[in-house]
Amino acid sequence: MTTPSTTAPWLRESATFDRGVIHEIQRAADTGIYDIRGWGAKRKLPHFDDLLFLGASMSRYPLEGYREKCDTDVVLGGRHAKFPLHLDIPITIAGMSFGALSGQAKEALGRGASEVGTSTTTGDGGMTPEERGQSKNLVYQYLPSRYGMNPDDLRKADAIEIVLGQGAKPGGGGMLLGQKITERVAGMRTLPMGVDQRSACRHPDWTGPDDLAIKIIELREITGWEKPIYVKVGATRTYYDVKLAVKAGADVVVVDGMQGGTAATQDVFIEHVGIPTLAAIPQAVQALQEMGVHRGSGDGSVQLIVSGGIRSGADVAKAMALGADAVAIGTAALIALGDNHPRFAEQYAEIGSAPGFYDDFQAGRDPAGITTQDPELAKNLDPVDAGRRLANYLRVLTMEAQTLARACGKSHLRNLEPQDLVALTVEASAMARVPLAGTTWIPGAM
Repeated sequence: MTTPSTTAPWLRESATFDRGVIHEIQRAADTGIYDIRGWGAKRKLPHFDDLLFLGASMSRYPLEGYREKCDTDVVLGGRHAKFPLHLDIPITIAGMSFGALSGQAKEALGRGASEVGTSTTTGDGGMTPEERGQSKNLVYQYLPSRYGMNPDDLRKADAIEIVLGQGAKPGGGGMLLGQKITERVAGMRTLPMGVDQRSACRHPDWTGPDDLAIKIIELREITGWEKPIYVKVGATRTYYDVKLAVKAGADVVVVDGMQGGTAATQDVFIEHVGIPTLAAIPQAVQALQEMGVHRGSGDGSVQLIVSGGIRSGADVAKAMALGADAVAIGTAALIALGDNHPRFAEQYAEIGSAPGFYDDFQAGRDPAGITTQDPELAKNLDPVDAGRRLANYLRVLTMEAQTLARACGKSHLRNLEPQDLVALTVEASAMARVPLAGTTWIPGAM
């Protein structure tokens, strides 16, 4: 056996104990606390990149470039609500709280979404005047914490989203560390300033689907049956959760896969709880189809919004081909606003990070002014400019999705279907329930 050289020592790591694992063991031993961070799962998971479209040629007829129309509008919440949401594009902004984000960031999200005719969502902690004022369509999140919740804001909203779980941490509550709980945040949430806050993981006044049905009726009564009611679940037992949400009376179901981001939670949660977005969509669609409320079932249909790792127009188109009516973006929206932008390289270096590496959203030291409550840092984000950047990004996503739909011969994004897709890997084929490329085989299909 050769003795390792003293001038070029072997790194003591293996596939099981690689340098990241060794570092985490050492960090845990030094501090005695688990690691908290933002962002989403960093491990490689089967995702939309593992799917390809079958463009039309002979057996199917493509649409001509930009000369033939491909519509993108979507109506959300027509099952029971008097005033469903009519959006110009099927790409919405996911819930992110004031507290996790700065007031300027919330305003920018509203500006960008409104410019292209879509909706944004409040998140935990209540509704800010900046966000309501700049959002043409605003969805109000009703969370287990009830932070900032009041009937007046429910009535001001255009839809209500009851949050049962989040893709980054299904079964777990939110976290907001004390350094981000300023006087304004504390006032909105009725919390002491500077003290770590942990949101509950389940609603305090009900424990199951029967109680959820009662809660949905209460919310409809408070808002005069005007607002669509969404139910959001973190992707785990998706088939059963979607069925229960529909039975309880939801107008829209939101399914958030484990690639979804978070402002702060335990790293062990982010990487080890939930299922990939790709695996969750077919389960949700199957549940809706079996209940007779999937796309095309008329006024009684329940719309499906999918979130968790949506990055491009290709992701949008693939999610819709698998059966989604719309998608929601969170992490990508923050990047579009300016998160981790190279122009803040010096400021990132001052806090021991660099553009593209910063994920300590819980610390409140974000130089980009997005995930902070420090008024000086927040000044680095111009909500008008950031909103314009987001609107540009949303337009690009829409145009990319339209391009792919036309290539498949579709005159509307909602006309995309699983038959337009094939998978590159056995895992993606089994999860998405589309054939492996070049075959008719779907692993696990009867």
